[in-house]
Amino acid sequence: MSILDLTAVALGKKIKAGEITAVEATKAALAQIKTLEPVLNCYVTVDEEGALKRAEEVQRQIEDGTLTGPLAGVPVAIKDNMCTEGLLTTCSSKILDNFKPTYTAEAVRNLEAAGAIILGKTNMDEFAMGSTTETSAYGETKNPWNPEHVPGGSSGGSCAAVAANECFFALGSDTGGSIRQPSSFCGVTGIKPTYGTVSRYGLIAYGSSLDQIGPVAKDVTDCATILETIASYDKKDSTSMKREDCDFTSALVDDVKGMRIGIPRDYFGEGLDPEVKDAILKAAKVLEEKGAVVEEFDLSLVEYAIPAYYVIASAEASSNLSRFDGVKYGYRTKEYEGLHNMYKKSRSEGFGPEVKRRIMLGSFVLSSGYYDAYYLKALRTKALIKKAFDKAFEKYDVILGPAAPATAPKLGESLSDPLQMYLGDIYTISVNLAGLPGMAVPCGKDSKGLPIGLQLIGDCFKEKNIIRAGYAYECSRSYETPELAKAAEAKLDGEPVMAKEAEAKKRAEAEKKAANSSDVAVLAALVQLEAGGESYEGKLAVASVVMNR
Repeated sequence: MSILDLTAVALGKKIKAGEITAVEATKAALAQIKTLEPVLNCYVTVDEEGALKRAEEVQRQIEDGTLTGPLAGVPVAIKDNMCTEGLLTTCSSKILDNFKPTYTAEAVRNLEAAGAIILGKTNMDEFAMGSTTETSAYGETKNPWNPEHVPGGSSGGSCAAVAANECFFALGSDTGGSIRQPSSFCGVTGIKPTYGTVSRYGLIAYGSSLDQIGPVAKDVTDCATILETIASYDKKDSTSMKREDCDFTSALVDDVKGMRIGIPRDYFGEGLDPEVKDAILKAAKVLEEKGAVVEEFDLSLVEYAIPAYYVIASAEASSNLSRFDGVKYGYRTKEYEGLHNMYKKSRSEGFGPEVKRRIMLGSFVLSSGYYDAYYLKALRTKALIKKAFDKAFEKYDVILGPAAPATAPKLGESLSDPLQMYLGDIYTISVNLAGLPGMAVPCGKDSKGLPIGLQLIGDCFKEKNIIRAGYAYECSRSYETPELAKAAEAKLDGEPVMAKEAEAKKRAEAEKKAANSSDVAVLAALVQLEAGGESYEGKLAVASVVMNR
């Protein structure tokens, strides 16, 4: 097994035992990044020098007994909306293209204190506004399972990086499903904790009442361990909660006997892909066979979640993003006449179309004459949705459903119809409106070979219930790695490179096949073949041509 195939916890154990060093693990991840980044574009910034220097320092601290935690020496990727002192933090926006924070987000500090090694900052939808990671000012991220498809969003870079073995785990943020939906699309596990569990200090705000930082990893064990590490009370965040029950790893038991699991009928109506529906119901059957009590129920108010969410989130975004004006930091237009003209031109040039759309919508619903009609009504709807969940959790321990109505769409399909992109968040948004914990766990693939994700929802501060259910389900199946990542690893592991004649022949055959196919196996074969190229840029030229057809 390659180093890169290890889970974060498994790698931490091997580093602690002296079987692998933190430096070796970091070099392996950086090599994978160099191989796959021209294809996938998971990162905005890769801090190779800083990561290797930090790895050496962490290794010394592990050896002298200073660092003993489960994540010591494990390389991590951070979503690019979390501040990292001295390291470029852009929110994937042109308006922050030169911003290097003077402080580090509390969740990231907790990871650093535990000995994690930051590899870099991952790509995302601009200011976390989007569901495909296509609104980034630095180019879209591609799905490792098939680079013609999106990875989901807004934490698409983090989820794709974990799936492609470009890091061992990552941090994402979730405002309306931005951890769970891309985790589903990329075949990885992601948790959105109860609002207030993880400090938002240093997280560049989108919707302050909805944003929450959470982990993305290969399995439930990793996610529980990471969440245990980053969860903490922080007086710098006024919404931070003091919790005594943050021992999330204690819920990692393969036992769901007597657990009451509810399946909302509302989640299985029109608009849900039949293949996704079948995979979710099969997962529910697995839990039922393990002793859980599974039954259907009516959740209600689901159809009101999307309009309520986009009114509230856009209103908060229009306020939060007013600070980006080109005065103290970030992008400033080169030519302007007077202060107000500088504001207008800097913001017009610095923000992308999706961000502008949401700022305008937010400004409209907060304006005089419309505040009561839209914003207050949305807040009342939010309260009703919370009451509906409270009623459901009087009867059930966990609510089970899909993370997304379909598998990952092709690149470009969603941006042409923003409303359709918004509707893709229908199963995840309610969780944020109610401040609940939710988790996405891989539960199969569709006929195109794209991952399907199961969503587990718990009551406030009951993360242990969804971790227990997720772990029990996960024990019935094994983690799968995309062919693209395997091919890159095979090259890095030093498999013999083909003779030039054989390579040229195979390359020609692969190009011919690729001309008539978008099959991911072909793309993986091309990545493997490129090992003999003269330059790094040339190595991935063939694969890049296929992927950008």
